[in-house]
Amino acid sequence: MNTSSSSTATSSSLAARVPSPRPRIVIIGCGFGGLEAARALRSAAVDVTLVDRTNHHLFQPLLYQVATAGLSAPAIAAPVRHLFRAQRNVTVLLGEVTRIDVAARAVHLQDGLALPYDHLIVAAGAAHSYFGHDEWAPFAPGLKTLDDAFEIRGRILLAFEAAEKEPDPARRAQWLTFVVIGGGPTGVEMAGTLAEIARHTLPGEFRNIDPAAARVILLEGGDRILQAMPPALSQRAKEQLEKLGVDVRLNARVTAIDDQGLTVQTPAAPTGGGNRSSGDKAEGGDTTTYSIQSQCVIWGAGVAASKLGRQLADSTQASGGAVDRAGRVVVQPDLSLPGHPEISVIGDLAAAKSHVPGREPTPVPGVSPAAKQMGRAAAANILRRLAGRGTEPFRYRDYGNLATIGRNSAVVDLASPVGPVRFSGYFAWLFWLFAHVFFLIGFRNRLVVLLDWGWAYWTFARHARVVTGIAAEPVKEGASASEVVAEVMADQESSAGAAEPGRPATQQGG
Repeated sequence: MNTSSSSTATSSSLAARVPSPRPRIVIIGCGFGGLEAARALRSAAVDVTLVDRTNHHLFQPLLYQVATAGLSAPAIAAPVRHLFRAQRNVTVLLGEVTRIDVAARAVHLQDGLALPYDHLIVAAGAAHSYFGHDEWAPFAPGLKTLDDAFEIRGRILLAFEAAEKEPDPARRAQWLTFVVIGGGPTGVEMAGTLAEIARHTLPGEFRNIDPAAARVILLEGGDRILQAMPPALSQRAKEQLEKLGVDVRLNARVTAIDDQGLTVQTPAAPTGGGNRSSGDKAEGGDTTTYSIQSQCVIWGAGVAASKLGRQLADSTQASGGAVDRAGRVVVQPDLSLPGHPEISVIGDLAAAKSHVPGREPTPVPGVSPAAKQMGRAAAANILRRLAGRGTEPFRYRDYGNLATIGRNSAVVDLASPVGPVRFSGYFAWLFWLFAHVFFLIGFRNRLVVLLDWGWAYWTFARHARVVTGIAAEPVKEGASASEVVAEVMADQESSAGAAEPGRPATQQGG
C-alpha cells in the first residue's frame, strides 16, 4: 500500500471540498486555553475545528495525584468529543500538527491532512525543559501527560518492590531515596505526597523494608520554594514539608543525572534544613559538589514551549514574529501575531503581557487561569474582527495562587479588592481541595474525586496503585530504574502483540 499517495489523496480531497460559507476557525490544542476558546464560540455562526494529539482534556493541576496513585486517570480527564457533543459548530479531530502554512492559511497534520482556516488559535502548550540536557530525560521523567503520570507511578511503586527484594543495604537505600527536582507547585506537591505514601500508606505492607525509612529530597535551585508566592508563605510551605519528613535543599543546582543518581552543586553546605547523609557522596573534602544515589528522580524544574512556536515565529519573521528564551511566541496586546491578525497564540506557548489601563504591561504567568482567560479573549477578538470592530488588549485578572503540601497542609495567596488574603494550614488545605474540585470538568469527575479523597483522608489508602505489564522474568541484579521501566514497557508491547492461534491480537479478551 502506498501510504504517501493515500495521504496526498486525503489532503487533496479535503482541500477540494466546497468552501464553507461560514468563517473557519481552527484551534490547535485542547488544554485549558483551547477548551475555553472553543466554548466561547458556541453561539457564533462559525465552523470550529479542534485538533489535539490526545483524545482527552486533562486537568493538569491534579496530574500528580495520578502519578502518586491518589486518583485514577478518568477522574481528571474527559473525552474531548464528549465535551463538545452538544456544540454542533465544533468538529473534533485526533491528530498531531506538524506544520502551519501561514501563507496558504492551512494547518498540516502528521497523517497528511491539511486544514484550511480563516482564523487560527494556537494553544499547543509546553513540554519539559532540561535546560539543554535532554540526555537527562530517561533518568528524570517530567509530569505533563497521563503517560508521564503512569511512568512516574510505576517508578515509585517498583522502587519499593525492588527494595523489598534487595539484600544489599546500600543498594536498598538507593531504591528508597526519592528525589524531586524543582520547588514550584508541582515539585512541592509531589514531594509532600511521596512523603505521605512512605509514612502513612505503605507501612505494614512489606516484610523486609520499612517504607517510612524512605528519604524524600526536594531540590530547588533558588533561595526559596514556591517563588511565585510571598516569602512568608514560601517559608511556611517549607516548614510544612519538613514536618512531613521531606528534606528540602535550597540553592541546589543539579549538574548531572544518570542511572545511579544525580550530582548537585551548592554555594556552600546544603541549605534549607537538608544536610548530606551517609548516602550522599561528596567529591573531595570541603566541596560544594556532591552526589545523591537514587533510582527514582522526578523532574519538575522547568518547561519549554511547543516546537510549533519556533516554527510559527520563523514563518512570520518578515512581519516581526519572534520567540523568547523559553521558546514562547511574542504576541501583540490582543494575542495576535505581528502582521497576522488572523493568528492568535495563547496559553503556555504565548509570551503575553497583561495590559491594565494606566499601568505598565506585565508578563502573564504560565498558569491555567491565565490560559483560560486568554482562550476567551482570543475567541472574543475573532468575533470582533468578524463584526468589523477593533480588538481589545488582553488583561489578566490574577485571582491568586494555591499549593498543597500534604494532608491538612496548604498555602493560599488570594487577590481581593481589599488587598491580598494569605493563609496556610488546615483551612488553606480545605480551600485548595474545594477549589480544585469546583474547576474539574464534569459532575462525575467532581463526585469521584471527592469520594476518593474522602476515603483516602480517613484510611490513608491509595487504591490507584495498579502497575501493568510488570516483567515476568526477574530483572537483572543491579538494574537501574530506567532499565526496569524499559523492561516493563517491552513486556507490555510483546503482550499486546501476542494473540492466540487463529485469533487476531485486536480481539484478545481480558
